Amino acid sequence: MSETTEASARASVPETVGVCGGGRMGSGIAHSFAAAGARVIVVEATDDTVAAAQERIAQSVERTRQKGGEVPGAVEVVRDPTLLDQALLVVEAVPEDLELKRQMLAAIAKYAPAAAIATNTSSLSIDALAAALPRPEALIGLHFFNPVPVSDLVEVVVGPRTRPGLVAAARNWVEGLGKTAITVRDSPGFASSRLGVALALEAIRMVEDEVAGVADIDTAMELGYRHPMGPLRTTDLVGLDVRLGIAEHLERELGPRFTPPQLLRDKVTAGQLGRKTGQGFYEW
Repeated sequence: MSETTEASARASVPETVGVCGGGRMGSGIAHSFAAAGARVIVVEATDDTVAAAQERIAQSVERTRQKGGEVPGAVEVVRDPTLLDQALLVVEAVPEDLELKRQMLAAIAKYAPAAAIATNTSSLSIDALAAALPRPEALIGLHFFNPVPVSDLVEVVVGPRTRPGLVAAARNWVEGLGKTAITVRDSPGFASSRLGVALALEAIRMVEDEVAGVADIDTAMELGYRHPMGPLRTTDLVGLDVRLGIAEHLERELGPRFTPPQLLRDKVTAGQLGRKTGQGFYEW
């Protein structure tokens, strides 16, 4: 697909989109593209994960329909990665691990050599991920937010080798999803994760220091600063393990101001990861 063709796709999504990884984020991304009218091919690794992704997407679509929304596109969950060659865009949505993502991106490049490729990383370097690709200029970051179908923001992350036409196309795809795009340079934590983690880590330190209770800290930000959700409840939704991983990455890249509080480490060690385990800073 040429840069001219990419840039001309105004406020619309590709006809066929691939998504590699059908977990919570990947399923939400697939749902969002289907709601915009795309045919979506989700690739998973095993029969069990295929079934889990199918159920996750079906439940999400049903919630949309119960609220009066429509999902005119279609989603197919498969194990066969060769089907990705039908996609104009393939989104990588596996867990936030550099080597795992590199392996997945290399596989996408193999099975969909002509497609634009997006990574849903929330903090990893686009340039470091692009090193796995024969066409590093074909990679861009599309950082979606959880829950994807109802979140309004997508962070478009531009690597040093990302071609300009792909940046314009990515912004148009985001608009086609009915969401708002912000464009940021490839840097540690980008804009959203860097700010979000900084706020969350300070809130956790305040819990450690007994400055105030969990609910009161969240209420301070919700009512005092008009945040729709406080930093500790948001951390529960994101996952404490995810927050910890991003904080450790930012600490390595940006220094001790992102050192994770001991309370966060203790909760992750105890398996209190937030909503997905039923216990984090709140009970779910």
